Amino acid sequence: MDISIYSSFLPQDDPEAALAFYRDTLGFEVRQDVGYNGMRWITVGPPGQPDTAIVLHPPAVDPGITDDERRTIVEMMAKGTYAGIVLATPDLDKAFERVQAGDAEVVQEPTDQPYGVRDCAVRDPAGNLIRIQERR
Repeated sequence: MDISIYSSFLPQDDPEAALAFYRDTLGFEVRQDVGYNGMRWITVGPPGQPDTAIVLHPPAVDPGITDDERRTIVEMMAKGTYAGIVLATPDLDKAFERVQAGDAEVVQEPTDQPYGVRDCAVRDPAGNLIRIQERR
């Protein structure tokens, strides 16, 4: 079977802050920026990987979500417990310096984990947990 990951979705509640983080801090390309009814869906991805993208979307806009579920999602985003993603880089220290200089909320500095990876963790402006592993 030939299956690959094409897009992953992360909620964002401030499109300009999301752009500043993913484009300016992480260095991702903006592939699409689509507005509809006062909301924005922004697709970003790493340069040189045109088939891999993250869609930064307004939280809880699915018409099947109830008002209670919508409130729960917003509360979980505010606590930083709703969504996350794992990225990878060949130079974790350099990537961490760049992310830290971009005023990201640092959750964990670069650390050798007991399960065999070296990584760090930050939160994006919407509270999503971003772990960055060092490729070995």
